[in-house]
Amino acid sequence: MDLQPRSPSLVIALVPVVAVMTVLALAILLLGASAHLPLILGSVVVVVIGLRLGHDWKSLQEGMVRGISIGIPSILILLAIGILIGSWLVSGVVPLLISYGLSLLAPEIFLVASCLICALVSVVTGSSWTTATTIGVALIGVAEGLGVCTAMTAGAIVSGAYFGDKLSPLSDTTNLAAGVAGVPLFEHIRHMLWTTVPSIVIALGAYALLGIGAGGDAKVGEITALLEAIRESFILSPVLLIAPLSVIVCLLFRMPALGSILVGGLVGAILALTVQGVPAGQVVAVLENGHAPETGVARLDELLSGGGLESMYWTIGLVLCALSFGGLMESTGMLRVIVEAVIRGAITTGRLVVATLASSLGVNLMAADQYLSIILPGRMYKEAYEEAGVDPRNLSRCLEDGGTITSPLIPWNTCGATMLGALKVGPHLFAPFAFFNLLCPLVSVVLGFTGWGMRRAGNAGERRD
Repeated sequence: MDLQPRSPSLVIALVPVVAVMTVLALAILLLGASAHLPLILGSVVVVVIGLRLGHDWKSLQEGMVRGISIGIPSILILLAIGILIGSWLVSGVVPLLISYGLSLLAPEIFLVASCLICALVSVVTGSSWTTATTIGVALIGVAEGLGVCTAMTAGAIVSGAYFGDKLSPLSDTTNLAAGVAGVPLFEHIRHMLWTTVPSIVIALGAYALLGIGAGGDAKVGEITALLEAIRESFILSPVLLIAPLSVIVCLLFRMPALGSILVGGLVGAILALTVQGVPAGQVVAVLENGHAPETGVARLDELLSGGGLESMYWTIGLVLCALSFGGLMESTGMLRVIVEAVIRGAITTGRLVVATLASSLGVNLMAADQYLSIILPGRMYKEAYEEAGVDPRNLSRCLEDGGTITSPLIPWNTCGATMLGALKVGPHLFAPFAFFNLLCPLVSVVLGFTGWGMRRAGNAGERRD
């Protein structure tokens, strides 16, 4: 008779987490290394503990495979993003958008405008990833041309993109959070306004203040020279706008993000062949290896380099390492033990909110997937909210504030890795400027302890501790 594996204690469950965080800090801060090896080391620690708890190698390997399988759709999207960026660079789509931005946007208002533009596009499309990898890529190029800090710009892009992703009825995470908590979709969206509106207002104010000193490195002559170089190197026809419009139209017709991004990449490739007259062999090379222009202007060459399938391999490797670690943590029961320990300390509404936010953030850190950060805490806390007499709309809102919103701030999370791959700015650099993403969980905590916007079950009013 086979013995059942033992459940880990809380101390044992925390060992891999502490090990990973310690090695990550040493590797990234002191050695300048990436997060790949620390995550692999963390997986080794989980395997060793799992074997001691009675798990066999086959079940542990299956846990890793299950963890990776969760991220397969994200990995496919990352590959599609590489194709799209490469095709939009070589076709002139990104140069066209950059030229518009350099002509129309002043450095002083650029951060505010970037956040608002991305918020609008994300609300319409329901996809933060698509927004960052299309409009966001162009805005990063405009920032470099204007001399605006790219880390600040990436923070504004991410803030706007996740504002729209959180509130759009087309967003998969918005629908997922509402579904897990058992809340009607539009009631969930309305209830999120309590944390979303204050956070975005404060964020826009912060970007306005930062904009006062933005663009100090850019001179009118340099911007003019850059615009001239773009016009000499590309045919800047409005026809090129068909590419971003094709993505928006696909998303409006509820085509999945993967299909929409591939359509955008295909349209970009066609435009490169027809409008720019690029040879087919060169277009294929760009889609595979990325765009490496030789315009004779060093700054423009650097600005328009990137994209292609190969540009995403490093990011995909990071995602695989993180998902393997998360799959092992879940299959050995360590993740469940940690979340249950947090639940036991949630004896008031305020603490329940903090516990939900912390658990979603913790799953984002350990399992590296925003969907799990909504599903796992959502299932485990649903009963706790019912027993406390707290309306499930508060749960669905906390799942978004702690799960959806924090995911792009973690470098090895699928969302953080996607932002890095698209914007060429790591979460460790843009996170301090992603004000909306930082503020939402904090506002949610304030509401939890004050009782403002916290509804009791059955709409019996507000709950105050």
